[in-house]
Amino acid sequence: MYVTASGATVNEMGYAMSRLDIEADLRDGGKTILEVSHSQRSNKPLKYVDNEISQLTRLQSGPHERLSQVTPGRRELPVSTVKMLAGRECNYSGRGRFSSADCCHVLSRYLPVNGPWLVDQMNSRAYVSQFSADGSLFIAGFQGSHIRIYNVDRGWKVQKNILAKSLRWTVTDTSLSPDQRHLVYASMSPIVHIVNAGSPETESLANITEIHEGLDFSSDDDGEYSFGIFSVKFSTDGREVVAGSSDDSIYVYDLEANKLSLRILAHTSDVNTVCFADESGHLIYSGSDDTFCKVWDRRCFVARDKPAGVLMGHLEGITFIDSRGDGRYLISNGKDQSIKLWDIRGMSSNATCNPGFKSYEWDYRWMDYPPQAKEVKHPCDQSVATYRGHSVLRTLIRCYFSPAYSTGQKYIYTGSHNSCVYIYDLVSGAQVATLKHRKSPVRDCSWHPYYPMLVSSSWDGDVVKWEFPGSGEAPAYSST
Repeated sequence: MYVTASGATVNEMGYAMSRLDIEADLRDGGKTILEVSHSQRSNKPLKYVDNEISQLTRLQSGPHERLSQVTPGRRELPVSTVKMLAGRECNYSGRGRFSSADCCHVLSRYLPVNGPWLVDQMNSRAYVSQFSADGSLFIAGFQGSHIRIYNVDRGWKVQKNILAKSLRWTVTDTSLSPDQRHLVYASMSPIVHIVNAGSPETESLANITEIHEGLDFSSDDDGEYSFGIFSVKFSTDGREVVAGSSDDSIYVYDLEANKLSLRILAHTSDVNTVCFADESGHLIYSGSDDTFCKVWDRRCFVARDKPAGVLMGHLEGITFIDSRGDGRYLISNGKDQSIKLWDIRGMSSNATCNPGFKSYEWDYRWMDYPPQAKEVKHPCDQSVATYRGHSVLRTLIRCYFSPAYSTGQKYIYTGSHNSCVYIYDLVSGAQVATLKHRKSPVRDCSWHPYYPMLVSSSWDGDVVKWEFPGSGEAPAYSST
């Protein structure tokens, strides 16, 4: 089931820091730094993010300041693991242990770039791949009606094989409830189905072996296929589901009342992505083919369908949004072949600027991005930073912040049409790794919340994992 990579393809598949590289700066006075792979290096100077998030990232993923007292050399370079351990032995922090930032400084240097090794393979396109919040489960959704839940702690055994009901085109999105008891899945239909993910049944055939209850997001006068759902997410408390649709709207469904509680005519084109901004559930982020990210505050709607703010900067439609979880920062993937980092404190009250420069026609579903558009800049770009290198074509490719526990969210990672997963340094913008797998678009990818492991899903039906260090064999997970 698992495949290994030959030595000749290591450079092609990704860049990894070896232990010799990591510990070398113990001998060379601190000259080693995590860099882009040789195939991805650029002569252009890096533009460091000059924003509060730079300091927050350093606080969450940098070593204790007192380490400079026992570590000569340039402070901006990573401190080796050996020096970190020596500093702990000398109790440089005064606490006798590593802080969470110290741990992140060590763990974030071991990127999950060895592989890929096959987790599963289906005969239809893989659209969704997501770890549960605790990393014990993994969900993969395929175009051929199958959704699989794997038990990561038990050697990736298929815990539940779900055959979706009334699927139209593909499984566009899935979301696991915070308590991991229920899974919702969406397709190009206004009906979102909910499944009991915690039941003992392995084969979950819609309304045959298990009931797949339908949550109707349509009004009485809508037809069965009047619109489709592109994005669906549980709230942190598990009581609500938010969805973005092809009828330019955002929907919120109250699971306790079993009814639609809110519809916002949010954009002037498809709403491809929605998510809650933080644990409170008050703020909702949305992204659309109209090129705008919008922020919605349910506590203070000034007027019907009016957002709390608009974020301008993308030149083409937005495929995905991921929140940093602090109700302040988010990233978005755009069809203009870029990821943008946003601070909602810089948003506008409305869309005041229209670029009005388009001199070309293109369709990302079957055309390449026009070369003349790559150098165009938005005249009213409000983003904090822009990350380029990956390609966003053919499908709604997703991007994410790296895990807080192991990396301090110091990286951004994304799938790509060119069969790769790209990892960027959030502050410097450097491409620190490129993970290559075959020749099909990688629509989704997910970084384990605690371990140096990343799983990607691609249109060739493959679900593969990347690890550090990785051996090509099934890892020895606990059986509990």
